Amino acid sequence: MKIKSEPHSCFVSPVRLGLLTITCAMLAACAVGPDYQRPTLDVGAVYKEAALANADGQLNKGWVQARADAATLRSDWWVLFDDPVLTNLMHVLQVDNLDIAQAEAQYRQAQALLQSARSGLFPVVGASGSGTRSGGGTQNVGTSGGPSNQYQLGGTVSWEPDLWGEVRRSVEANQAGVQASAADVANVRLSMQSTLAQTYFNLRFADAQQRLLHQTVDVYERSFTTTQNRLAAGVAAQADVEVSRTQLENARAQLLALAWQRAQYEHAIAVLQGLAPSQFSLAETRDVLKAPVVPVGVPAQLLQRRPDVAAAERRTAEANARIGVAQAAWFPDLTLSAQGGFRSAQWAQLLTAPAQFWSLGPALALTIFDGGARQAQLDEARAAYDAQTASYRQTVLTALREVEDYLVQLAVMAQQQAAQGRALAAARESLRLTQNQYDAGLIDYLSVVQVQTTALNAEQSALSLQSDRLAASVFLIAALGGGWNVQQLDEAATPSQPGQPAR
Repeated sequence: MKIKSEPHSCFVSPVRLGLLTITCAMLAACAVGPDYQRPTLDVGAVYKEAALANADGQLNKGWVQARADAATLRSDWWVLFDDPVLTNLMHVLQVDNLDIAQAEAQYRQAQALLQSARSGLFPVVGASGSGTRSGGGTQNVGTSGGPSNQYQLGGTVSWEPDLWGEVRRSVEANQAGVQASAADVANVRLSMQSTLAQTYFNLRFADAQQRLLHQTVDVYERSFTTTQNRLAAGVAAQADVEVSRTQLENARAQLLALAWQRAQYEHAIAVLQGLAPSQFSLAETRDVLKAPVVPVGVPAQLLQRRPDVAAAERRTAEANARIGVAQAAWFPDLTLSAQGGFRSAQWAQLLTAPAQFWSLGPALALTIFDGGARQAQLDEARAAYDAQTASYRQTVLTALREVEDYLVQLAVMAQQQAAQGRALAAARESLRLTQNQYDAGLIDYLSVVQVQTTALNAEQSALSLQSDRLAASVFLIAALGGGWNVQQLDEAATPSQPGQPAR
């Protein structure tokens, strides 16, 4: 009686293969760790200072629009000031500013880290080849004394299924990090734009002060000449001449001080443009700049428009994902590996069936005891999340405070500038009347000096207030996000081409 034996087969049936695939997919769908929820914070329905100003009807009328349906800021917000020189400077800043270039390079670094994290989802495939010739003496055990050859050509495949979501949580964390880095680029760009605008306005203010002091020096020189002539005619005292001389030289000293202040502003603008100060100069203009109307919106919109707030929120999401990465360390790791190839002592017979070799098998590894290292890492991740959540909420509150501060500053400045205009008109009229009295010989020159000093101070205060109002408008625009929107982060985690900057 003969018994027919079936050859053993390592073939896996399609049913078993399908079940194995479904099982791995179900396991891979599991990701330990908490799912991210954006921290909540009550920001209020309207800005406090905007509401008070609008209720008054006079504080900030025509200078801010604090409504939910108000037009949003444009990304090229500087066009609101209607200054072509400033617009050209901003265009150069976008390309050549080194702080922006540094932030963009850091963004590309974050993109590379994200791509590195994503690579953990795929198997690692390798290939190897070798050829050796060996030999030994006749006394060596297992050798014939003659040389021998050994050729090998093979490949390996290794894959660690993401059973517990460690890799996916790492990808999630790095993706949030990329978005935070993109928001950092926007924040640096806005900061540089704001700094450039403020420096430019300070330079224009210095130009206006120089024009005022040049006019003042001309007036004082004529007064000094007149006083000398009156002294020669015997109708003025030497003290009047000395007072006039003192007044003239003080004005000249102020004019000289403005020269180095303007030069410093010009040097600062050059560096913002990515240039050496010797390579940049800015001619004087007589254009009169006015503070523009700034659309403010409502506090809830600020969370979508401030890049620093968006960066803090994305880093909170990153810290939350890191908790899942730390929790995954408590579970076993499964590694699937396969190896195959050809091995032969003769090159001509290398790629033949008898020279084949292969191996296939899973490996399961679990850490039993680590002295509390994994628990410490988990506790650290949770604490980092709590710290980042507090940082995010603090960033939101700081942003709200800044908007409120600049709203009330602009509102008060509107009233202050109106009052200063009335004071300036009165000072000019007082100077005219006093000068007429002096020319008629009714008063001494000391009385004229006092009124001239008051009038000069009023002129300088009016210029300073106008410059401060322009700067406050820039501060408010920056506090509102400068036309940026969080929707720009949707494409931030997409890998860019080498050298391509973040938007």
